[in-house]
Amino acid sequence: MTTSTGRKVTANIALTLDGRYNGPGGPTDAEAIVRYATTEVARDHLTRIYEGATTALLGRLNAEGFLGYWPTVAADDSADPRDRGYAKWLVDTEKVVLSTTLTEAPWERTRVVNAPAADVIAELKATGAGDILVNTSPTITKALLAADLLDRLYLLICPEIAGDGQRLFDDGLPSSKWTLTHQETGELGEIAMVYDRAR
Repeated sequence: MTTSTGRKVTANIALTLDGRYNGPGGPTDAEAIVRYATTEVARDHLTRIYEGATTALLGRLNAEGFLGYWPTVAADDSADPRDRGYAKWLVDTEKVVLSTTLTEAPWERTRVVNAPAADVIAELKATGAGDILVNTSPTITKALLAADLLDRLYLLICPEIAGDGQRLFDDGLPSSKWTLTHQETGELGEIAMVYDRAR
């Protein structure tokens, strides 16, 4: 029997009104999302996301993008303090990267794991303390939604319809109920929400 420390599993992601995390241009098409990511509400939301988290769980593509960008923000004295706070957290925290192609991590405080997300979560929940944050990694988030292993969702809803692209909530997910614990509307019509799984 697997023991559990009671660590919460959280995930954050930005979505368009039609539920997409990228646009018709493919995985790197964030045109319908990017302008909403630097508003006051979005930056406050970013701070909320990592508070209490001690482990970042990332897919390889996100790890490469995030860890190529955020360390420069951590070192930039002119950056918004909320961005720097998140950047420093990401650099300093334990990172677990799920990958079938990487064999070793090119980043500090990072280990690479080639295993199903549910198995990795079970291992992480057996030791340590603090939340486990699935950090803008939709493939992992989808797998954990399918296995009903997410305890909290941080959503930033952007007021645009992408029309095409990948959706977070695919058909076939098990039904589940969620409780809205925070909601804030930003200057551009973006909405930051926190939902806790009702069990």
